[in-house]
Amino acid sequence: MIIPERKQILIVDDEVNLRRVIAAQLQRDGYDVHTAQDGDEGCRILGDHHIDLVITDLRMPKLDGMELLRHAQQLDPELPVVMLTAHGTVDNAVEALKTGAFDYITKPFDQDEIRNVVRKALRTRELTQFEATPSDTEGQGESGDFGIIGQSPAIVELRALLSRIADTPGTVLISGESGTGKELVARALHRYSSRRTKPFIKVACAAIPKEQMEVELLGYERGAFPGAVRAKPGRFELAVGGTLYLDEVNAIPLDAQVALLHALQGQQFERMGGVRTIPLDVRLVAASSVDLKEAVENGSLREDLFYQLNVVSIRLPALRERSEDTLLIADHFVRKFSERFRKNVTSISKEAAAALRAHAWPGNIRQLENVMERAVLLCNGEEIERGDLPHEPVLGAPSEASAAELQAAGEGLKEQIKAAMSQLERELIQRALGQTHNNVTHAARLLKISRKGLQLKMKELGLRERDERVES
Repeated sequence: MIIPERKQILIVDDEVNLRRVIAAQLQRDGYDVHTAQDGDEGCRILGDHHIDLVITDLRMPKLDGMELLRHAQQLDPELPVVMLTAHGTVDNAVEALKTGAFDYITKPFDQDEIRNVVRKALRTRELTQFEATPSDTEGQGESGDFGIIGQSPAIVELRALLSRIADTPGTVLISGESGTGKELVARALHRYSSRRTKPFIKVACAAIPKEQMEVELLGYERGAFPGAVRAKPGRFELAVGGTLYLDEVNAIPLDAQVALLHALQGQQFERMGGVRTIPLDVRLVAASSVDLKEAVENGSLREDLFYQLNVVSIRLPALRERSEDTLLIADHFVRKFSERFRKNVTSISKEAAAALRAHAWPGNIRQLENVMERAVLLCNGEEIERGDLPHEPVLGAPSEASAAELQAAGEGLKEQIKAAMSQLERELIQRALGQTHNNVTHAARLLKISRKGLQLKMKELGLRERDERVES
């Protein structure tokens, strides 16, 4: 199976020695590293490679770190960007955090600091790749629909509720399965409130080590603990005036829950090791994919914190509970990926539509998005056919007839696994070719194999003829 196993990190800095030092450390830690000397070159690398994390200097010639951050957000809103900054530009780095950067590191720094930030950023990316977001699922939308596609009663009721609470200061608790769009709703609440011009700060609670959670929320002063060589604001402080979104709030450890509760009750907090009281002027939105009442019962969530968070409760329905919206959302993804891959796919056939409606979608909107991305890539005409969709068991559970056919054909477990692996390899190669506009050299680079290796694999899978057509 052809899957890039090592994380890809891009380092952008105009200091060649600094690039080399960071690259060498990260390579020793097992990462694949790309380097660029300025923002322009960084943008080109982002366009040619799948990057999991960007580490960039704030001040550079041609294109600075802030511009590179905005470019990265347009390509992939969930791509974590870490800023490198000197002492004199810390204020700019804080502004970058408010704009959407994941974190910043002040020069000079030590290896452990780089290592910890990288580990946390990559963990956050892994955990958020399965949650629907406004830019990569249902679109931004107009003020009347909050960017949420659907006409089912549940979605009509959801939009009505959002219109009533968006511009209020009340804390909101969002529940729902992974992939149902909790962050989409949180961002909609921010975007249509009077706080829209202020920061939207997201905390992926499950990605932060338990012993660091309180520091992450409160920030700290210099000397607050061993290794605190400089002061740093926490997420509370970064979100002042805007919205603080706590994703998977149930993952916050009990000691940090106490700090969160005190801050919410008193509407103020202090940095760790500090004496200055800072007003907590934020709109809090919390989310969880688990039942928080059960978390209270089993002792992993404080009851008083639950009541503090549960002011306005929103439950997002699973996609299977609003199956009438499936095709509306699928059509949105067809338009999105058709534009991205420069294809002219405009519709879904009746057979394909029936298969989409019949599926239970355990992965919700995120799973539907992945299926439609694949379908657009594989589609040879203007209409997505049933054959462009994944076969069982990827889309739907195997039917009794299909199981009987396998048994009649005498296929054992090994044969079935081999066939499934070949199909997955074929799909990965076709996706890479689609993403690189049928450029075999670039596709091989994306798949982390040699060009010759890709050609041999394509020949083995019956894709050799296409290779010869698209590139000599």
